[in-house]
Amino acid sequence: MATSLKHLSPLGRTSPHLRRIGQLAVVPALQQAQQWFSRERSWINEQHLQLCRIAAPTFFEGQRAAWFRLQMETLGWFARLDRAGNVLTTSSDDETPRPFVISAHLDTVFAPGRPEEVRLGAAGSLNGPGVSDNGSGLTALLALARVLKGERELQSLADSVTLVANVGEEGEGNLSGMRYLCRPSSQLAGISAFLVLDGPSTDHITAQALASRRFEVSFSGPGGHSWNDSGTPNPVHAIGRVIANFTESAEARISGERRGRCSYNFGVVDGGSSVNSIPAMARAKLDLRSEASGMLDELTSLLSSAVERSLESENRNARGPRLTAKIRDLGSRPGGKLPDGSPLLQAIQAVDAFLHIRSRVDCASTDANVPLSLGLPAVSIGAGGRGGGAHTSDEWYQPDGRDLGLRRILLVLASLADSANSAKPMDGSGQA
Repeated sequence: MATSLKHLSPLGRTSPHLRRIGQLAVVPALQQAQQWFSRERSWINEQHLQLCRIAAPTFFEGQRAAWFRLQMETLGWFARLDRAGNVLTTSSDDETPRPFVISAHLDTVFAPGRPEEVRLGAAGSLNGPGVSDNGSGLTALLALARVLKGERELQSLADSVTLVANVGEEGEGNLSGMRYLCRPSSQLAGISAFLVLDGPSTDHITAQALASRRFEVSFSGPGGHSWNDSGTPNPVHAIGRVIANFTESAEARISGERRGRCSYNFGVVDGGSSVNSIPAMARAKLDLRSEASGMLDELTSLLSSAVERSLESENRNARGPRLTAKIRDLGSRPGGKLPDGSPLLQAIQAVDAFLHIRSRVDCASTDANVPLSLGLPAVSIGAGGRGGGAHTSDEWYQPDGRDLGLRRILLVLASLADSANSAKPMDGSGQA
């Protein structure tokens, strides 16, 4: 994609990477595509509203996936569902591996009970479950699909990418959609880079995968009447002891470590049926995360010890049947890191410098965990705009600034494709 150097921004003169982004940005077809993001913001916002009104809690993304597939086909793309439920979209109906994947997850932590629960707010904001995480990422895929098909000169760019709306990113989905996409196959062998769109914020480049493990701890017993059966071991009391014991041990271990940040969170605690009944069952779900290699194993060991101590304490003076305990593994997310000198990271940082986006490289848990753990180039970035309240029922999204995020995505793709085809660079019309 060559063009005259006289059009370069001053930023393009400071380094070869920035200079090349400056050249790409003023290619007529890419210029028109960037302008389209601002000109068609009403269409983009309407797509965002429609898709978020289709409930897609983890494990139940089918209805939204069907809608998304139809929209892609309407825009002239070829879309299909794989066995995991992911929507895979390509510019033509063939099995040729595309070098780049741009993805966004379909599922949400909370889901609207009725479509009207996702609504327009003041100043054009969207309010309701999933509008930011990850309605913004899915909407970016739709906008990118339309603009790539709308500009004939960008056909070769469209041919280089697979757009993926994947399932199972949130919670106990355990990255199932991305795991299936990254299973050993000839398709995977042809992929050079993964660009994961997750949330709106453009101030980060997630190039390190935050490893995590999730567990469910449960206690079961005979239950009984709170007075008549007093002394019967109580599963809720046992869960309380586990939380207290684990928290004390984990805080002591974490405070003494200098191997990177880690966290723990008991996100679900339930059990029992009435205030005057000894519960027959209680459970808690725990999320562990760490940047440090090996720390998750140490925290897991602390959890096992806390459960054993709690079980022993609750059963010590038991009358009749005793409690039993179980730790169930709910899933794990692998860690990994993109090398500092990665061409993918360099491309994004050059685009950010060109667009005056102040971004930082960070560590987080996203769909990018899977390819990063396999040694494949991958990052997660925001799709533009502003949002908040993620993973709550009060989620919100403000589309102001969305066009900057979309320009960023387009120029990163163009930079990657240009580098891959450097032996046969495109001319000013966008053709090889």
